[in-house]
Amino acid sequence: MTDANGLDAVLANAWVDDEVFALRPDYRAVLLAVDGLECGPSDAGDARLIQAAEDAAREAISGTTLEQLPHVAAWREAYRTFGAKPQRTRNSVEALMRRAEAGLPRVNRLTDVYNSISVLYQLPIGGEDLSRYVGAPRLIRSTGSEPFDTAAAGQTVVEHPDPGEVVWCDDVGVTCRRWNWRQSQRTQLRDETTTGLFIMDALAPMTDSELGAAASALSEQLHRLGTDVRIASRTLTDTDTRGD
Repeated sequence: MTDANGLDAVLANAWVDDEVFALRPDYRAVLLAVDGLECGPSDAGDARLIQAAEDAAREAISGTTLEQLPHVAAWREAYRTFGAKPQRTRNSVEALMRRAEAGLPRVNRLTDVYNSISVLYQLPIGGEDLSRYVGAPRLIRSTGSEPFDTAAAGQTVVEHPDPGEVVWCDDVGVTCRRWNWRQSQRTQLRDETTTGLFIMDALAPMTDSELGAAASALSEQLHRLGTDVRIASRTLTDTDTRGD
């Protein structure tokens, strides 16, 4: 278990490199550090939340295409700014909404909750096991040398991001590639996870009030997942930069 001061300390040391804001000055992130979670299998509450997310996704794309949704389009353009091809490596909210029309995956309580909130509010959300972090989370443009552990053909392999790619990382290596595309195996949520880090990425046209509403909705759902859930939060904006 982590006390409230420990959760606040993790977030106090989080930062975004000024080179990231040079790409997208409108970028903001809400970070939630959470302790006291009880993961476990999906339950009836999760099923209702997932159903609401699936219904919202179908309604959002009725009469239009997914690529034309303003929040999806904003992330596609952001990917292009650092050389990624959005049609090949889709941002996490686009990938989820593509799945939502046919049915979101049921994984476990933690994953079901943050996937559903991501679709309902149309913003990327990453969920990770905070106990597996070494040092504070930070968002940078990669040098290309940082290690990223992932799986290929059922085996764990170490890859490296492209130089200039936007990545979340800690002291050990990359925790999520291409801003919010793919998370590392090392910090992924597990059934035994009790302490989590949730990263909510926002670009215009999402407003601060919409981002705050999404963070409140996620916090409310996370409080369901344990009898003593504690949550610390921090919003990172272009005043929270660090460049070397």
